[in-house]
Amino acid sequence: MAIGVVGLTIGLAVGGVVLLGALGFVLQRTVDTEAFRTADAVALLAAEDALPDPLPVAGGQVRVQVVDAQGRIRAASIDADRLVPMVRPERLDRDGRQRLEVPAERVGLVGPVRVVAVPAGTADDPLTVLVARSMADVRHSTHVVRTILLVAFPLLVAVLAGVAWRVVGATLRPVEALRRGAEEITGRAGAGRLPVPASADEIHRLAVTLNGMLERLESARVRQRAFVSDAAHELRSPLTNIRTELEVAQRLADRTDWTAVTANLLADTDRLSRLVDDLLLLARLDETPPARGTGPVELGALLTEVAARYPSPPVRVTLPAGPLWTIGTVEELRRVLANLVDNAVRHARGDVVLAAEATTSTAGVAVATGTTAGPGVGAYHLVTVTDDGPGVPVADRERVFGRFTRLDDGRARDDGGAGLGLAIVRELVRRAGGSITLTDAPEQQGLRVCLLLPALPADDGQTLTARDGDLPPAAHH
Repeated sequence: MAIGVVGLTIGLAVGGVVLLGALGFVLQRTVDTEAFRTADAVALLAAEDALPDPLPVAGGQVRVQVVDAQGRIRAASIDADRLVPMVRPERLDRDGRQRLEVPAERVGLVGPVRVVAVPAGTADDPLTVLVARSMADVRHSTHVVRTILLVAFPLLVAVLAGVAWRVVGATLRPVEALRRGAEEITGRAGAGRLPVPASADEIHRLAVTLNGMLERLESARVRQRAFVSDAAHELRSPLTNIRTELEVAQRLADRTDWTAVTANLLADTDRLSRLVDDLLLLARLDETPPARGTGPVELGALLTEVAARYPSPPVRVTLPAGPLWTIGTVEELRRVLANLVDNAVRHARGDVVLAAEATTSTAGVAVATGTTAGPGVGAYHLVTVTDDGPGVPVADRERVFGRFTRLDDGRARDDGGAGLGLAIVRELVRRAGGSITLTDAPEQQGLRVCLLLPALPADDGQTLTARDGDLPPAAHH
């Protein structure tokens, strides 16, 4: 605020100086113009050899003389000196028009005197017309304006500073309210909201944006707390099992079956290692953006590679009629299918089927996935993982994608899951630009997982594969 007032003061001061300078210049030009007009009229009379005596002039603040080359006065106005010229002869330019300043006592006028000189007469008898005009009126006008500015300037600055103080204060009052609200939120635990001003201006939009940010931060904080709590619980279970096994083995050292203890410890260690790897993967996915331009992946070859890790039966692959190409990271897509197949094998009664097909229209996508394709959806490939297990209730089909979410019948320790598999799958599929849904298996009891992955034309996929020969083997068919 102080800086603004200082800037305003400097601006007004500069404006006042410029105004005074412009006023003085305009008034002086006006005096010169009137003096030259009078001199030109007298010079015209001199050229016609018709100079009257005395010379006629208007106003008591004007003196006129006509002098020759020797400085003798040929004619003068009624108040002008007839013996001493107003300007010494050596200062005159006989061939040009001049503006001169002379002492007031030399002319007999008050205040500074402005004299203009205009050549007149003939070549044989050159003359010069001198017109003197008092600048007292100009000085008086300038003095009055300067006095008014000096008196009005402090008052104007004070008024403008008061108005600016009120306006800026009213403008910054919502900002101060936001600051106090932010300080209160910082000083207390839990969620909070900043006050939103009623005016629909930039401050209102800022408050709305900041409240939205606070809600997102609070939501992220709640998710982080839940995640840390669940992670701590899941990590505590295998550690507790390991500690229990070791304490029992220590107390019953002579009767301990160390082979069985070692097997149990290895199982708990593997479970702990998988859990830590899943947590690190989720943390990496949360922090890093999706990889782009990683190359084409042929889905038929990828399904065959993943299915080869499991015995057949129960895992079978239904290959598409031709190559189905998608763009993505082959390691991430392989992890997606591996998690889905692991989950299907764990719950299947005896059959798990992997399949892929091209989706040629959005209507086909909607029918195949049980969802409605949004506007502007491009071509997709549909990958399905179907098992004949107990399935997932419709009410839980969205909830199972949450982190550390397991249904009641999957909470046994022998199942080995921590509820992170499907959460990892959804995140990886989202990074690949696709979607995942759960539906009922057709013509049998069970569950079908439907993956929609962006389609790449076969020609483009083969061209990219031929050019990028360093792609992983699973990307080639």
